[in-house]
Parts: sequence; structure tokens; C-alpha cells
Amino acid sequence: MTKQTLSRRTLLKGAAAAGAASAFPAPMIWAQNIKDVTLRQFGTGVSNLNEVGQKVKEDLGFTLEMTALDSDAVTQRAATQPGSFDIADIEYWICKKVWPTGNLQAMDVSKIKNYDKIVGIFKDGKLTPESTIAQGTAPHTVGFTDGPDGTTFASEQTNWMTLIPTIYNADTLGIRPDLIGRPIETWAELLNPDFKGKASILDISSIGIMDAAMVCEAMGEIAYGDKGNMTREEIDKTMAIFTEAKKAGQFRAFWKTFDESVNLMASGEVVIQSMWSPAITAVKSRGIDCVYQPLKEGYRSWGGGIGLSKNLSGLELDAAYEYINWYLDGWVGGFLMRQGYYSAVPETSKDYMTENEWGYWFEGKEATDTITNPFGDAMAQAGEVRDGGSFEERMGSVACWNAVMDENQYMVRKWNEFIAA
Repeated sequence: MTKQTLSRRTLLKGAAAAGAASAFPAPMIWAQNIKDVTLRQFGTGVSNLNEVGQKVKEDLGFTLEMTALDSDAVTQRAATQPGSFDIADIEYWICKKVWPTGNLQAMDVSKIKNYDKIVGIFKDGKLTPESTIAQGTAPHTVGFTDGPDGTTFASEQTNWMTLIPTIYNADTLGIRPDLIGRPIETWAELLNPDFKGKASILDISSIGIMDAAMVCEAMGEIAYGDKGNMTREEIDKTMAIFTEAKKAGQFRAFWKTFDESVNLMASGEVVIQSMWSPAITAVKSRGIDCVYQPLKEGYRSWGGGIGLSKNLSGLELDAAYEYINWYLDGWVGGFLMRQGYYSAVPETSKDYMTENEWGYWFEGKEATDTITNPFGDAMAQAGEVRDGGSFEERMGSVACWNAVMDENQYMVRKWNEFIAA
């Protein structure tokens, strides 16, 4: 067990880092060459942030080149361009599409020093032993494979992970309470005619369909067997309801990128829409009232992780493992938690947050002083509490995960017909 508590760099600097014949030179090779390593990472704008790349250079000595794309572009690149990246920072539903291509390599959990501290959601699907596993592509269902050359997903924990989990969140609707002027308590409000021409939904089919399902179920229109794995009949019914609303003028716009969602809400063109936590943060940082509204039906959740290219080996692979261990050591977690996300290893993030920040973002406590985002913009004032409460309250109320369905191709076609209607 001792090895698991050592950092990758410590291992490499020890005599055990190489075979007996070359044990001594290994640290020298690392020290001389690490500065020459460049790792190419891509993913969504959620976590591919310049500040992370700068901190990697500062703390680990190598260069991390990051490219931010939308979710559909991330999926396509990971599945079709294995030579174009070293690290894929992707969501678990994307992993379901990418892993079967063989473009990623299984990762040895014995090299992940904080593995034992990763929250249960990513191991057995449960936040607590009493938790009910939500519908959809729950991360643990695609998180493990059966060996270093595994091509399928394992049904339980193994020593080999497909992705090392990093961040996740419980998503809901964003609203402008100052422009709505009344309580919003249900997903069904997205299609309420009160908001005709002022509603929006994100145009990423695998995520948008889950929001649409939450709405249709809340309206009492459809009782799904599994929202995350709909039948063709359920897909047809869902898209028919949303197409009818679209033709009636319910939607002001559809968005694909973070910035689009922020601008729609900040301008007041939209008052209720699918949103992501840092987008709410960005709107609030402009001094505009914006709420990530808890809803009685629960949250649609997502989780992300780091995957490694099958082409990564040698010093670059060692550097990638060091990067993963650094990622879970807390600095990145603290940085992202200030945007409203959660870290896969919350307890290490606590070391990089003030008592006030930890209390507000994680424990659902009243802020004792001004709460700022990672860039210093004020998010909340003393006395305010986080939308939705504590980590346990929010992640304990997840109704479904972003998903890839058996009927995925059919769903995408029907979704595109809806957008074009």
C-alpha cells in the first residue's frame, strides 16, 4: 500500500523507478528531460483553462497545451483523431462512445495516490451506501475495464480505469428571478407559455435530450422506463412535444457554447434555460440576478475525467500520471469548486479553500464574507447560501446522468429534426 501513497515523481526519483541495471540514472533522465515534455490536452471549456496550464508549468515543469471545444467536437476528435492528442478531458457519456474505438489506454489505479479518496459516485455509483443509482450513463458503469488491454466496460471496480474522474456537478435550469417575478419549482416551467420567446435549451443532443425528458416527465406527458435509455417511441413522443413548443415560438434560441448561454441570460433575451454552473457564475459576476434553481424533480448530472491516448508511452506517459496525481491533489479542485463544480477528491480541495469558501460551496452554509470566483469576481455576500444547498443535498438529488442510449443514432436524427423544424 505504501506505493499508492507516493507521488509519481517520488517513485521516479527512487531506485525502484527503473530496473536494476538502470535504476540510478532514472532520476537524472527525468530531471533533465521533463522540461522538454509537452502534453496536448483537449476537452470542453469547462476545465480546459489557461490558469491550469500555467500552474502545471509552475509546479511540474512541463508544458500542457490545451484546446477547448464543444462537447460534440470533443467526441468526434477523441473517436476519430487518436494521433492529435495525449490527454482527453472528457465526460463519461462521451467515454461510452470513445472507449470502444481503442483510442484510449486503460489506467492503472495503483499509480493514483488519492484513489481511495475518490467519491463513491465514480466507483460503485453511490454517494452513500443508501443512495439510489440514477438513470442514464452513470460514471461507474463506464469507469472500469477488465485489464490493461480491456476493450469493454467492467461491471464492477477493477484495477484499471477508463477515465480518472476529475469534476462533476448537478445541473438544473438557470433563471432570471428579477424578470420572472414568481417561484420556479419544476422542470415543466421550461415549456410554460408564460415564457414564450424567452426560453432556451442547449443544442447538444446527448445532453439536451435529458433536459427535455426531465421536462416531459415533470409535465406528466411521458413516464419513461429509463430516461437515459429511451425507446424509439419515447424519443418520438419527447421530440414531438418539444417540436410543437418550438413551432409555437417557445424558444428564443438554442445554444452550444458556454458564452452563448451567458449572453442570452445576461441580456435578458432569455429568462429560463438549460445552464451550467459556471455560466450562472459568469452572469452573477456582471451584477445580474441569476439563480441555478433547485427543482422538485431533481437534477440532471454529469461527470468528467481524464483519459490517456493509446499512443502515450515512456517519459510522456510518466508525466501524464504525474499530472493526474497533481490534478487530484487539490489545487485544481479548489479552483473549479469556486465556479460551482465538485472535485472527485473533495477533501484535498478543502486545503486550497478558505473556511468560508468550503462552507459556502460544499457544506451549504451561509457565507461569512464575500464569496468570489477563481478570478476574484464577487459571487455572493455574507449571509447568502448556495443555490440547492450542500454537496450531499445536491448530488443526493440526481435524477439522471447525461447518457448515450442504445438508440443513440435514431435520437440524434430526431433531435436534429427538432432543431431544424
